[in-house]
This record gives sequence, structure tokens and C-alpha cells, in this order.
Amino acid sequence: MAFLKNDKKITTAWAFYDWANSVYNLVITTVIFPMFYLAVTAGQMPQDRVSFFGFKPINSELYSYVLSASFLIVVLLVPILSGIADYTGKKKRFMQFFCYLGALSCIGLYFFDPKHLEFSMLFFFLASIGFWGSLVYYNSFLPEIATPDQHDRLSARGFALGYIGSVLLLIALLVAIKGYAMPVKYAFVAVGVWWAGFAQITYYYLPNSVNQKPIRISYSIVKNGYKELQKVWNELKHIKKIKRFLLAYFSYNMGVQTVMVMAVIFANKEINWPIDPTTGTANNTGLIVSVIIIQLIAIIGAIVMSRLSKIIGNVMVLIIAVFLWIGICIAAYFIHQPMEFYLLAAAVGFVMGGIQSMSRSTYSKLLPETKDHASYFSFYDVLEKIGLVIGPLVFGYTNGLTGSMRFSVLIIAVFFVIGFCLLLWLNRVYKVDEEVVLD
Repeated sequence: MAFLKNDKKITTAWAFYDWANSVYNLVITTVIFPMFYLAVTAGQMPQDRVSFFGFKPINSELYSYVLSASFLIVVLLVPILSGIADYTGKKKRFMQFFCYLGALSCIGLYFFDPKHLEFSMLFFFLASIGFWGSLVYYNSFLPEIATPDQHDRLSARGFALGYIGSVLLLIALLVAIKGYAMPVKYAFVAVGVWWAGFAQITYYYLPNSVNQKPIRISYSIVKNGYKELQKVWNELKHIKKIKRFLLAYFSYNMGVQTVMVMAVIFANKEINWPIDPTTGTANNTGLIVSVIIIQLIAIIGAIVMSRLSKIIGNVMVLIIAVFLWIGICIAAYFIHQPMEFYLLAAAVGFVMGGIQSMSRSTYSKLLPETKDHASYFSFYDVLEKIGLVIGPLVFGYTNGLTGSMRFSVLIIAVFFVIGFCLLLWLNRVYKVDEEVVLD
């Protein structure tokens, strides 16, 4: 189906999917579910260990492992489906499938029972697969619906909408939980309904793909995704600027995503929150407030870095952002008090939105002319998910080995250091915005 790039209705509808799905990231992986999970699994065994298929991991350790396993499934599954989506021109249908899988799994968390963790964590596992799987197809639409000069702006707009929408729902849920004693599990249902409901705006306007081919069910089409992935690599490995960017992205994004999914778990356990005299438990309301502030600051960060990229280039913006991430991880090892955490959270918010937006738009700028954008973004997302398999796995293993997440954060800092060095290497040979090869 042919359509004009930069069509306002289509680009707005595309960006609106960030509004729809970002509530999962904030409510399920960042704030309410992690706090709920730690609360209901704490104290069952010494050192907050839990029973899971006969094993006795620390509850935060298990949380890391389940996330890591979900990313592994995405790594294995998405290349196949991306190839099929590009070949048949049905990428929107695949995006819908993962969206509904994630939304229904969020609703399924209503039945979470710490006495049956094997069953309960399955919904958390599937929700993660749904969210990250849908993003593969979502991201791949960017170069199809907009010209390169609009990628930074449109990518930042999507992230901004996502932060605004997710904060609005989180505030509403917190008011209902704290002010009206709504059971926490209803929040998970609200996320699923919000996600699937608002996604309909995206699906109404977003075209299927630039490709349209009839579906022929065969073994060849099933393995087509991996062939496409190999084809993409064969093309990209000869383009120095893309190859070097992907190496850097693999390293630093491993750190970014691990911090994002484990930050609240870390803060709950490692920060000395004041004790509520009425309940005798830690009063970590400030943690929730700080997470909301992070989302708002992330909007500013995404916009500032998008504008800064026009002055100093995408790569230099990424270098600055990754350098700040290194400092954040080192500082996290030493902090203990809530005020220290609030200051660090503000810094996290600023670089979090900017580095995500810049990474997505930088890659889209670097891509060669092609109609098979889903396969190229599948390659990009496979690298991201391999990093997400490794990051939480290393974080959880270090947590289980040392009994402290502070050492886990230092290990994550190493990922940023490697990414920083690789970006410096990239910057010496290529300036993205001027599109001039210097070597």
C-alpha cells in the first residue's frame, strides 16, 4: 500500500502507540508491580528467598532471571516473525498480536499469588514478551512513515507522549490505591485495558506496510526471518558507521535497559527509607514520587537531546549521555539516603529519555534505502534483547552471589564504559548529521 511520508495523521497515530504501551513500562516494570512483588514475596524465607521450581533464589534475583528469560524468547522468536511480516506486508498484524498478548498478560497479573510463583510469574514473563515484541514492529515503521529529517523529532515526540500518558495513569492509580483503598491488583487490569484500548488509535490510521505479498504457509517462509537477519548482517557489516554504532549500542543499551527494569527493586532494598510509625514498615512513598519526576524530566531530556543533536550531531549527544550514565552507576554504589536517591533519579530521568530517542533515530538515519525495514529493526532489536538477556542475568547473578545489588550496579557501569569507548571510536570516523565518512 503506497502512502506519503510525513502524513500528519499517520505520524501522530504512530507516536500515539508510545502513549498506549508506556504504561506497561512504568506501572508493571518500574513502579507498582515491582513494589507489590517485593512486598508479597518478602519474609517467606530467610534473606527474602522464595521457592521457584525447587530453587531458592532471592526474590529480586528471581525477578531479574524472569525478565532475562523473556528477552531470550523475544530474541529467538522475533527474527522469524519479522521476516514473515516484511515478506507478507502484515507487520501491523504482528504488532497487534504482541500488543494484545502483553495487555492480556497484564490483566492476568490480577491473579498473582506468591504461593504459586511458577504460575504467577508466567503472566509477568508473557507481558514482557508482548511489550518488547510489539516494539520491533513499531520501531520499524519510523523510516517508512517519515523522512530522515523528521526522525529525531518524531522519535522524541513518541517518547514524550509515552511519558505523559504513563504518568497520568500512574497518578490516577496511586490516588485510587492510597486515597480510596483500591486493591493493587486492579492497577494491573487498568494497564492492560489502557494499552490495548489506546492502541486502537494507532491501528486505525497506521498502514500495514510498504510491502504487500500473498501469504503462502511453508517451511521456507518460517525460516525466512533468520535468512533476512543474515542478509541484513551481510549488508551492514560492510557499512562501517552502522557496524560501529551497533557495537556501541549493544554495550551501552545493555546498561540502560537493566537500570530501567531494576531501579525500583534496587531502591526498595538498598535505600534507608524512613519507618512509618503507624505500620512499622518502610515509608517509600518518596520513591513513587521520584519515579513520576523521572518520567517528566525524561520528556525534557528527550527534547533537549533532540535539539542538541542538530548542533553537535547524534553521536556526540550519545557520548555525553553515556558518560553521564557511567557517573550515575558509580554514584548509585555509594548512596544510602532518600535525598541522595532523589538527586540521582533526576539525573537518570534526563539521560533516560534522551538516549532512547537518540539511539532509535540515529539507527534509522544510518539505514540504507530499503523496503524491508522490519528486518533491519529486527536486527537492531535482537542486539538490544541479547543485551537485555545478559544485563538482568548478570545483575541477578551478582545479587545472588554477593547478597547486595550495589555490586550489581558496578558491573552494569562496565557496560557503559565499553559503550562510551566504542562511541568515541565511531565519532572519530563518522559524523551522522553531516553524513560524511572521514576515513
